[in-house]
Amino acid sequence: MASPADTGRPEAPERKAKGAGGGEEASQEGDLRSVLVTSVLNLEPLDLDLFRGRHYWVPVTQRLFGGQIVGQALVAAAKAVSEDVQVHSLHCYFVRAGDPTVPVLYQVECTRTGKSFSVRSVKAIQHGKPILICQASFQQDQPSPVKHQFHMPDVPLPEELLTQEELIQKYLQDPNLLDRYRQGLNKMLAQEVPIEIKPVNPPDFFHRRPQEPKQLLWVRARGHIASDVCFAGECDMKLHCCVAAYISDYAFLQTALFPHQHYRVSFMVSLDHSMWFHAPFRADHWMLYECESPWAGGCRGLVHGRLWRRDGVLAASCAQEGVIRVKEQPSGSKL
Repeated sequence: MASPADTGRPEAPERKAKGAGGGEEASQEGDLRSVLVTSVLNLEPLDLDLFRGRHYWVPVTQRLFGGQIVGQALVAAAKAVSEDVQVHSLHCYFVRAGDPTVPVLYQVECTRTGKSFSVRSVKAIQHGKPILICQASFQQDQPSPVKHQFHMPDVPLPEELLTQEELIQKYLQDPNLLDRYRQGLNKMLAQEVPIEIKPVNPPDFFHRRPQEPKQLLWVRARGHIASDVCFAGECDMKLHCCVAAYISDYAFLQTALFPHQHYRVSFMVSLDHSMWFHAPFRADHWMLYECESPWAGGCRGLVHGRLWRRDGVLAASCAQEGVIRVKEQPSGSKL
């Protein structure tokens, strides 16, 4: 599936907000419902355990955004389980490129329903063939004294940072910016991506300076997910997990390219995507997305990610591997 890259430390207590979603009010004007809820993740039921999803945002590569297919597959799986369980993990393989000109069908299979854990398998289908295979596991609430987590990185708060759109405007003011980058940035500005992003350490893609394969982003769904929005029969965490699955794929694989700015990407797509959900959160409140790439080779790159609530609680973890093919810049080329 397409990656948007084809276009292109616990906090101090006084800096933390409270509550499962960070305790912050959604900063949207009025009650603007998130398009991720009203459109992107709103599946049409066709038959028992069969749904149809449509597209909202398609990258300039004209391949379907992988996060949308993962998020919609999780929506379909969540509709096929009881209300007293919550998703704790999902594992997906992208097996074919998605066609943005036709809807996607989601076929759900009840793999297992147990006392504590239930598994649902989902096939995302276009033109009669699967484009994604997903397995999602759900668990009844089971408290345990065995628990720990890493510490959240110490970073500036989102209110102190520029949005991705503001950073692009700043790049465009550079008189030395090459025309091909200027055109790409203007295309990015014209897209209606349903995610708000505030990079903590913006990558210097347009001057091609190698960086460590790590990035930190504050992310949240654009718009407000109202408290009266119910999903799968109740107002629970399932919907926020589906939104987080969508968000988690944005610019994720891109992390593996940071040390390799002297190459030009000729082809980059996701191969698989996995997530584990740890604690309640609100996907329309700022979360810190910590991404790193521990390895790349053999035309593949591996990335790991953690989604932190702004109060320092680890909400979710994810991992992805993707195909990365590049062309080396000609010797002496001027970037």
